[in-house]
Amino acid sequence: MNGSLERVERALPTAGSRQVRLRVTVCGVCRTDLHLVEGDLPPRRPSVIPGHEIVGIVDQVGDATSQYAIGDRVGAAWLARSCATCRFCRAGKENLCVAPTFTGWDIDGGYAQYVVVDEAFIYPIPPGFDDIHAAPLLCAGIIGYRALLRAQLPVEGRLGIYGFGGSAHLTAQIAIAQGARVHVMTRSPAARELALALGASSVGDAADTPPELLDSAILFAPVGDLVLPALAALDRGGTLAVAGIHLSNIPTLEYQRHLFQERTLCSVTANTRDDGHAFLKMASDIDMTVAVDPYPWDRADEALLALSEDRVHGAAVLVFD
Repeated sequence: MNGSLERVERALPTAGSRQVRLRVTVCGVCRTDLHLVEGDLPPRRPSVIPGHEIVGIVDQVGDATSQYAIGDRVGAAWLARSCATCRFCRAGKENLCVAPTFTGWDIDGGYAQYVVVDEAFIYPIPPGFDDIHAAPLLCAGIIGYRALLRAQLPVEGRLGIYGFGGSAHLTAQIAIAQGARVHVMTRSPAARELALALGASSVGDAADTPPELLDSAILFAPVGDLVLPALAALDRGGTLAVAGIHLSNIPTLEYQRHLFQERTLCSVTANTRDDGHAFLKMASDIDMTVAVDPYPWDRADEALLALSEDRVHGAAVLVFD
């Protein structure tokens, strides 16, 4: 890991109009945070506080706030605000907003004891999840759900998953609950064990060929080299969705092998609030298993290093005292 975090003291933030302040109890550690710290994503604001899988307790409400009250347990996610007026927002595609605001990138996020968020962009936490197990749902889960939609998996279809970390292990459970056969390709032996325990039909190394052709595939690992074997594993008319905000360069494609016969390669960009609410309900309905590695808040650097070295079992979560 090239970058690092610096611990600083700042004034307590204050909730503005239609905002709430959360006392953070836990914050998930997302690969996007790692991309920000390592410089793959240039910071939008100097010294911004990372973190966008936030669970906390409302401890202050601003003027005109009506949806939440002091003491409510809620979550904040990656999308912090959309403009509501551009052509994409008006069409219900706020994930493609031309002037969005993101938690932990544009505004301070959850690697802090308190955070201020817009009340319209936070989520009630499903009662079946404690704070630690709820945190990864708020980005890893929601983005994985969005990726599954983009991959256009047919009913009882064949899904390939490339990389099996915080997002993938949640997405796999949705697909399996919907009757899909899921084949997982990952370089981590521990992740392969987790995949089998969650019901995957097969596991293999990162670039292995799955035992059957795939209707759909999702690439969670930020490794452009894996685009080619994932496309080659698709059946005619199959779709590969790339779930990450950052991807290393993709090697040259061979048209006949990788794209012909109406195979589709698409990206995933953020999420809508509708995605978030739909996913959280589904996670509750299927009693989703969330694998977590908890870290004390003051060891955030260690959590990011473990993520960069593929030593996280499921999802890393920072826990505040």
